[in-house]
Amino acid sequence: MKKKSILLVEDNPHEEMLTTLLLEQQGIFAEIMVARDGEEALNLLPGEDQINRAEVELPAVILLDLNLPKIHGLEVLRRVRAHPLTRVLPVVIFTSSLEESDLTTAYQLGANSYIQKAIDFDEFSESLRLVSKYWGLLNTYLPAS
Repeated sequence: MKKKSILLVEDNPHEEMLTTLLLEQQGIFAEIMVARDGEEALNLLPGEDQINRAEVELPAVILLDLNLPKIHGLEVLRRVRAHPLTRVLPVVIFTSSLEESDLTTAYQLGANSYIQKAIDFDEFSESLRLVSKYWGLLNTYLPAS
Protein backbone atom coordinates (compact mmCIF):
# COMPACT_ATOMS: atom_id res chain seq x y z
CA MET A 1 0.00 0.00 0.00
CA LYS A 2 1.39 3.37 -1.05
CA LYS A 3 1.91 5.89 1.74
CA LYS A 4 -0.17 9.03 1.49
CA SER A 5 0.76 12.68 1.81
CA ILE A 6 -0.76 15.35 4.02
CA LEU A 7 -1.12 19.07 3.35
CA LEU A 8 -0.51 21.15 6.47
CA VAL A 9 -1.76 24.73 6.17
CA GLU A 10 -0.28 26.67 9.08
CA ASP A 11 1.02 30.25 9.29
CA ASN A 12 2.60 30.07 12.75
CA PRO A 13 6.25 28.94 12.30
CA HIS A 14 6.43 27.41 15.79
CA GLU A 15 3.21 25.41 15.34
CA GLU A 16 4.31 24.40 11.83
CA MET A 17 7.62 23.08 13.15
CA LEU A 18 6.00 21.25 16.07
CA THR A 19 3.21 19.78 13.92
CA THR A 20 5.61 18.67 11.21
CA LEU A 21 7.94 17.07 13.75
CA LEU A 22 5.11 15.21 15.46
CA LEU A 23 3.64 14.02 12.15
CA GLU A 24 7.07 12.83 10.98
CA GLN A 25 7.51 10.90 14.23
CA GLN A 26 4.29 9.02 13.48
CA GLY A 27 5.82 7.87 10.17
CA ILE A 28 2.40 7.42 8.59
CA PHE A 29 2.56 9.99 5.82
CA ALA A 30 5.09 9.69 3.00
CA GLU A 31 5.23 13.44 2.56
CA ILE A 32 4.19 16.45 4.59
CA MET A 33 3.52 19.40 2.32
CA VAL A 34 3.35 22.78 4.05
CA ALA A 35 1.53 25.93 3.00
CA ARG A 36 1.97 29.02 5.14
CA ASP A 37 -1.08 30.93 3.92
CA GLY A 38 -4.36 30.26 2.18
CA GLU A 39 -3.14 31.31 -1.24
CA GLU A 40 -0.16 28.96 -1.07
CA ALA A 41 -2.46 26.11 -0.02
CA LEU A 42 -4.73 26.63 -3.02
CA ASN A 43 -1.69 26.79 -5.32
CA LEU A 44 -0.70 23.28 -4.14
CA LEU A 45 -4.09 21.90 -5.16
CA PRO A 46 -5.69 21.52 -8.60
CA GLY A 47 -6.66 24.76 -10.29
CA GLU A 48 -9.47 25.54 -12.68
CA ASP A 49 -7.35 24.41 -15.65
CA GLN A 50 -6.93 20.88 -14.29
CA ILE A 51 -9.83 18.54 -14.89
CA ASN A 52 -8.08 15.16 -14.90
CA ARG A 53 -7.29 13.80 -11.44
CA ALA A 54 -4.55 11.59 -12.90
CA GLU A 55 -2.53 14.76 -13.58
CA VAL A 56 -2.51 15.76 -9.91
CA GLU A 57 -1.21 14.01 -6.80
CA LEU A 58 -3.73 14.94 -4.12
CA PRO A 59 -2.92 14.75 -0.42
CA ALA A 60 -4.83 12.19 1.64
CA VAL A 61 -5.99 14.94 3.98
CA ILE A 62 -5.66 18.68 4.52
CA LEU A 63 -4.90 19.87 8.05
CA LEU A 64 -6.18 23.44 7.84
CA ASP A 65 -5.75 26.34 10.23
CA LEU A 66 -8.40 29.06 9.95
CA ASN A 67 -6.72 32.37 10.74
CA LEU A 68 -4.42 32.54 7.74
CA PRO A 69 -2.87 35.43 5.84
CA LYS A 70 -3.99 36.24 2.28
CA ILE A 71 -6.95 33.85 2.15
CA HIS A 72 -8.80 32.81 5.32
CA GLY A 73 -9.06 29.10 6.05
CA LEU A 74 -12.84 29.06 5.63
CA GLU A 75 -12.46 30.50 2.13
CA VAL A 76 -9.82 27.86 1.37
CA LEU A 77 -12.33 25.22 2.49
CA ARG A 78 -15.08 26.77 0.34
CA ARG A 79 -12.83 26.68 -2.75
CA VAL A 80 -11.67 23.12 -2.04
CA ARG A 81 -15.29 21.99 -1.89
CA ALA A 82 -16.16 23.92 -5.07
CA HIS A 83 -13.55 22.18 -7.25
CA PRO A 84 -14.56 18.82 -8.75
CA LEU A 85 -11.16 17.21 -8.07
CA THR A 86 -10.98 18.21 -4.41
CA ARG A 87 -14.67 18.20 -3.50
CA VAL A 88 -14.40 15.00 -1.45
CA LEU A 89 -10.83 15.51 -0.21
CA PRO A 90 -10.85 15.19 3.59
CA VAL A 91 -10.32 18.52 5.35
CA VAL A 92 -9.64 18.64 9.07
CA ILE A 93 -9.85 22.08 10.63
CA PHE A 94 -7.02 22.31 13.17
CA THR A 95 -7.28 25.69 14.82
CA SER A 96 -7.15 27.58 18.08
CA SER A 97 -10.57 29.10 17.34
CA LEU A 98 -13.57 27.90 19.25
CA GLU A 99 -15.79 30.64 17.84
CA GLU A 100 -19.21 29.13 17.31
CA SER A 101 -19.50 30.92 13.96
CA ASP A 102 -16.22 29.34 12.75
CA LEU A 103 -17.34 25.90 13.88
CA THR A 104 -20.78 26.24 12.28
CA THR A 105 -19.43 27.67 9.02
CA ALA A 106 -16.71 25.03 8.77
CA TYR A 107 -19.21 22.21 8.98
CA GLN A 108 -21.66 23.98 6.65
CA LEU A 109 -18.86 24.26 4.08
CA GLY A 110 -18.07 20.56 4.36
CA ALA A 111 -15.26 20.18 6.90
CA ASN A 112 -14.78 16.54 7.87
CA SER A 113 -13.60 17.38 11.37
CA TYR A 114 -12.99 20.40 13.61
CA ILE A 115 -10.27 20.09 16.24
CA GLN A 116 -9.19 22.81 18.63
CA LYS A 117 -5.42 22.93 19.04
CA ALA A 118 -4.43 22.06 22.57
CA ILE A 119 -2.11 24.42 24.42
CA ASP A 120 -0.60 21.60 26.48
CA PHE A 121 2.19 19.80 24.58
CA ASP A 122 1.05 16.29 25.54
CA GLU A 123 -2.54 16.99 24.49
CA PHE A 124 -1.35 18.62 21.24
CA SER A 125 0.85 15.62 20.52
CA GLU A 126 -1.93 13.13 21.27
CA SER A 127 -4.43 14.94 19.04
CA LEU A 128 -1.96 14.84 16.13
CA ARG A 129 -1.25 11.16 16.79
CA LEU A 130 -4.95 10.38 16.58
CA VAL A 131 -5.47 12.56 13.49
CA SER A 132 -2.57 10.95 11.64
CA LYS A 133 -3.61 7.44 12.63
CA TYR A 134 -7.21 7.93 11.59
CA TRP A 135 -6.67 9.84 8.33
CA GLY A 136 -3.44 8.09 7.39
CA LEU A 137 -4.22 4.48 8.30
CA LEU A 138 -7.85 3.84 9.17
CA ASN A 139 -9.82 5.98 6.76
CA THR A 140 -10.69 4.47 3.36
CA TYR A 141 -10.40 6.86 0.43
CA LEU A 142 -12.22 7.07 -2.86
CA PRO A 143 -10.07 5.61 -5.63
CA ALA A 144 -8.44 8.06 -8.03
CA SER A 145 -10.50 8.46 -11.18
